[in-house]
Amino acid sequence: MRPLPRRIPVLAASALAAALITTGCSEIQEVSQGIDKAQQCVQAAGIVTETAAKVSGLLNDPAAMEQALNDGGAKLGDLADKAANTSLKEAAEGVSGTLEGFNVTDANSAVDAAQKVATDSVQWVQQLTNACG
Repeated sequence: MRPLPRRIPVLAASALAAALITTGCSEIQEVSQGIDKAQQCVQAAGIVTETAAKVSGLLNDPAAMEQALNDGGAKLGDLADKAANTSLKEAAEGVSGTLEGFNVTDANSAVDAAQKVATDSVQWVQQLTNACG
């Protein structure tokens, strides 16, 4: 029998190493994406909670309430733009649109908006977290 040329074992070892590195990198990337998704989910719920808390303290300042709602909507919109998860992206865009859609012009509309945000914020957080599951 003729002995194997020296290059064959070297090439086989190189191919095996490349396969292991590629597999390891994809697993690391999957874990990293999972962490990013979890962070985005926590951030989305936090934005809704933070916005609801701000709104509840601004009943006597309709302009500031309008700004707080728009800011919360913009933050969720930014998060939606960066979200890798399609479900989270869609849910964040929906809640963002709702927050930015409030028209707070006077004391009465401020009370109405505050009540709506207070009652719906739990639903919005649940909607966002369900999109992450």
